[in-house]
Amino acid sequence: MTRESTPESSHSSDEARNDPYVAEDAVAKDNQEAGRAFVDAMFDSKKVAAAPTEPRSILMSQKLSRVHSNAVLPQMSPRTPMSSAMDASHHSNMPPLSLDNDVSADTTAAAGAAAAAAAAAAQQDEDVAGERLEREIRKMMMQTDLAAGEESDDEQQRIGRALVRCMELRDKYMGLSRQRETDNPRNSKDWKVYPPAPAPAWRNYKEPEPSVAVEFDLAQCAIPGADPDGCTFELGEDGIYAVRDGSGEAVSQAPSIKEFYTDLEFVQDTVADGPVKTWAFRRLRYLDARWQLYVLLNEREETLQSKMVPHRDLYNVRKVDGHVHLASAMNQKHLLRFIKYKLKTEPERQVVVRDGKTLTLRQVFESLNLTAYDLSIDTLDMHAHKGAYHRFDKFNLKYNPIGESRLREIFMKTDNYIQGEFFAQLTKEVVSDLEQSKYQMAEYRVSIYGGSRSEWDKLAAWVVDNKVFSSNVRWLVQLPRLYGVFKANGAVQNFEQMLANIFEPLFEVTRDPRSHPKLHVFLQRVVGFDSVDDESRPERRLHRKFPPPREWSDSKNPPYSYYCYFTMANLCTLNQWRIRRGLCSFVFRPHAGEAGDPDHLAAAFLTAQAINHGILLRKIPALEYLYYLQQIGLAMSPLSNNALFLVYERNPFNTYFQRGLNVALSTDDPLQFHFTKEPLMEEYSIAAQIWKYTSVDMCELAMNSVVQSGFESEIKRHWVGRDYLETGQTEVHKTNVPLCRLRYRATTLEQEHALISTMIKKN
Repeated sequence: MTRESTPESSHSSDEARNDPYVAEDAVAKDNQEAGRAFVDAMFDSKKVAAAPTEPRSILMSQKLSRVHSNAVLPQMSPRTPMSSAMDASHHSNMPPLSLDNDVSADTTAAAGAAAAAAAAAAQQDEDVAGERLEREIRKMMMQTDLAAGEESDDEQQRIGRALVRCMELRDKYMGLSRQRETDNPRNSKDWKVYPPAPAPAWRNYKEPEPSVAVEFDLAQCAIPGADPDGCTFELGEDGIYAVRDGSGEAVSQAPSIKEFYTDLEFVQDTVADGPVKTWAFRRLRYLDARWQLYVLLNEREETLQSKMVPHRDLYNVRKVDGHVHLASAMNQKHLLRFIKYKLKTEPERQVVVRDGKTLTLRQVFESLNLTAYDLSIDTLDMHAHKGAYHRFDKFNLKYNPIGESRLREIFMKTDNYIQGEFFAQLTKEVVSDLEQSKYQMAEYRVSIYGGSRSEWDKLAAWVVDNKVFSSNVRWLVQLPRLYGVFKANGAVQNFEQMLANIFEPLFEVTRDPRSHPKLHVFLQRVVGFDSVDDESRPERRLHRKFPPPREWSDSKNPPYSYYCYFTMANLCTLNQWRIRRGLCSFVFRPHAGEAGDPDHLAAAFLTAQAINHGILLRKIPALEYLYYLQQIGLAMSPLSNNALFLVYERNPFNTYFQRGLNVALSTDDPLQFHFTKEPLMEEYSIAAQIWKYTSVDMCELAMNSVVQSGFESEIKRHWVGRDYLETGQTEVHKTNVPLCRLRYRATTLEQEHALISTMIKKN
């Protein structure tokens, strides 16, 4: 039955067409009906089995994937990013988006020829405008030659080849050092974690699972025997340990220092090349624009899909603090409360030796003319205030409570007169807070200085004897760049001795774990190595050709790249041997790009699996683009940067995130920068307030932190997705990151690689 149009209805139709508020109501009505249809499809009882064998969350994720692909994506297909392999002509015939579908188009002849002609003309103009808008959007989203600019084909080919060569060099060093996630035996499905991770909170998804904590027992740890192949090791003249089998044949290899610096110079020359910098800058600007367009067109779909995920939100997805130093993992109030408690309960405990005399805790505070009542947050004075800005030396002094190094030795050291007992108790309290939050994890940094070969055994004994183990914690070993200090006080004679103090115990425990049983157990929970110190110190090249470590007897500290090379090179031989034996391998995740020379980031690009900070990438667009293409992890700490080197509003974290770099939030030093007992949530909350992050944005950052972390793959499968290691695919019901966001990130990265491949193939 047709509805005849009257002059009044024709007049109202014209009014609806011209009135933007009426048109907006029609669009809102369409969106509401589309949303209702999507929800009806989600909960269609005919499609759900009566007795599901899978948990509701998994069923929701599966249905969400099917319904989203069938119901939502066809509607948004002209607006979503297209794969670089798809033909643009396939989308050129798609109907344009129309915002006036509810306006009456079936006017009859009774409305008059003039009204019909006017309506047809207006509709035609609107259709033409809509088609033009759609063509522009598709052109921007599809045309991979957008950044061709003024460069000729030969110039583009040269740029593409240089970028590909840089990525090939990184792949070479990651392969030699066995830092890829799939290389590590700890990521195999038969790897045993002891103590085991807690069972899922719900059994059969209906009844709570009884929580039975397994207490660590050294006697329950399996300690392998000596290497059955009879492999031996020795430190070569080049400063790199070599491993040989029983017949004397080398079973390990590492790049030479000449090869490394040749490759490093190529990377530095590439990122400093004018055309490469211009081209990379334009690509980064394109990524900015593409993100803004994606948010405008998909924000509603993201919100709707996120709301369909049961149970998960920012508080109920796993988050890993991938950059936090153990000595400052607590907040000031926690440390103050602990010091007061010990001063009241154990005042006569002998804690330190000064000038040949053993002092009790009470005597130490009497020498400072302080009592427990006098102590306060202001008295401790450990927060990094304005005075620490660009003053790393003052920041290091903030580690001393009340400015006294003896208090740091008593309460915050693992190797002291009381064998680090107070520090172990304090650490277990911090870990207990993590375990109560359940969804927060940490990778704590502990120090090996390289001044003595006994440091490893002392650190391992501190962890094992005090049972500082938790399913929420893994360890990284930080290597301070303090050769100059050790040389000045006579602890070492050359740089080779420092390398031997760091790496020789690791080779010994690899050859025969029974020679250092506690160290072997500790290394099962060690993820990798960090390199720390003040990057802002100027580095002057004293040698035209860097000498080997045995000949580096100068009191000057070696440059950052020298430390990076010898750490990576010795990890090459160590990891190759450990993987051969079925033992866990290690990664290199140094501090880089916090301050100082931006070339530190180029050295880390070749040697490191991931880095901490990286705020100086904003000054090197070509290197930032390479970090994006390789998805190198950046554990960033905006609050730490705000106190030391870069004010919060200028921090590039948000820009990196929008462009698609693999960034995650971390705390660095809660003792100096945070105030609450959940410093990681403090980082998330402040970032969300400053940069207007949505729940989806923060869940994506949490997912990135898990992927960057060194937790075993079987644990990470439970946290982000069952097939993440094989396919890189995460699951929305575990991460609360919608499928459209994941697809956007993957498609954008794929198109950037496809563009470079196209540039290389040009004649």
